[in-house]
Amino acid sequence: MTKPDKRIDKVVLAYSGGLDTSVILKWLQDEYHCEVVTFTADIGQGEELEPAREKARKFGVKKIYIEDLREEFVRDFVFPMFRANTVYEGEYLLGTSIARPLIAKRLVEIARAERADAISHGATGKGNDQVRFELGAYALMPNVRIIAPWREWDLLSRDKLLAYADQHGIPVDYKKRKGEAPFSMDANLLHISYEGGVLEDPSREPPAKGMWRLTVPVEKAPSRPEDVELEFRQGDLVAINGKAMKAHELLAELNRLGGRHGVGRLDLVENRYVGMKSRGCYETPGGTVLLRAHRAIESLTLDREVAHLKDDLMPRYASMVYNGYWWSPERQALQVLIDHTQRTVNGTVTVRLYKGNVTVVSRRSEESLFDTKISTFDDDGGAYNQADAGGFIKLNALRMRIAANKAAARKAAAPRGRTKAAAAAPAPAAAPAAAAAPARRARSRKADA
Repeated sequence: MTKPDKRIDKVVLAYSGGLDTSVILKWLQDEYHCEVVTFTADIGQGEELEPAREKARKFGVKKIYIEDLREEFVRDFVFPMFRANTVYEGEYLLGTSIARPLIAKRLVEIARAERADAISHGATGKGNDQVRFELGAYALMPNVRIIAPWREWDLLSRDKLLAYADQHGIPVDYKKRKGEAPFSMDANLLHISYEGGVLEDPSREPPAKGMWRLTVPVEKAPSRPEDVELEFRQGDLVAINGKAMKAHELLAELNRLGGRHGVGRLDLVENRYVGMKSRGCYETPGGTVLLRAHRAIESLTLDREVAHLKDDLMPRYASMVYNGYWWSPERQALQVLIDHTQRTVNGTVTVRLYKGNVTVVSRRSEESLFDTKISTFDDDGGAYNQADAGGFIKLNALRMRIAANKAAARKAAAPRGRTKAAAAAPAPAAAPAAAAAPARRARSRKADA
């Protein structure tokens, strides 16, 4: 474990009020003998945050920050990411990853305002979140000092954490104490993730009890489909069924609509940035609907090569977000390009929600590049000269025709009568002839004798 640096007077702690960060709060006070400032972010996790304030006060915390960041989270982090149609390893919509840059940003801002010596977080030494928090903090405050207790202390099991909590009078949730929480859960407005515990066996089906809090099972979803209209302006969702709302309200409404129809469940084994594989189960109903609709409006309004370029760049962008490089110059540069492509991504898309599926049924835009006169299979009145296709095809086939002609010429120039077996046979070895000369000399000497 890392040896603690004791020269710390004030620390800003990312604090949820749960078992881990409650233990960390007391541990910081005991180990560093420092003042602890707590910061709790409301990013739509759906929990009452006042208990976190009361817990912090109980342990003598004087400065407590509890902030509603839901609108900023969706407007400045989720929506920009969805402009890129971002998906990690083909499936994961990055609900946990995209929340960390905002928390890191506020930790640093509060540390500056409080003139704190360090920041601290509750991410373990095995996961991605430690990387995400710390890369973000270093990018925004290069000389910040970071205390990561999971890399310092010896409280590396649930039993040790509970024993520490009991020793110091830290309240513990009953289910945590009895070991009845079979997995860990992290929630925000974009998704809920479930990891650890019984889910660490990839061959085991996720438990039906306690999971999937945003979505109904598809068997219990309504038997009738529901159509939903989404309106986009410059790539961002601005209204649902004609009703304009704030960014976080829009995502919450999509969660409600998608969840009701069993949309957005995912059971995934992913590759963590720290090198190991990990299983995560995710619920992202609103994000699943949003991604499908956004790609639909882009299909109508983006130039072909621009759309393909975005698709080429998307996996790189997704890795930047997943690995914690939101505040890096490369992600910010790529965002400028992505945002430039979204200037014409305006219009409406209607999707049909039914039994876990999201189906696009219509899309409309004043910026549409779809020209019915040209694309129709009926008489186009001369808008498109089909004879032009012949030259286009021949030009695109030119390199293949050249290569085929060259191959035919080489085949024709090969010696006639040479069989495949002869062509494949190796050349005679010279070694036996060279070895015969000493043998002849030996016979000659024997004859002379």
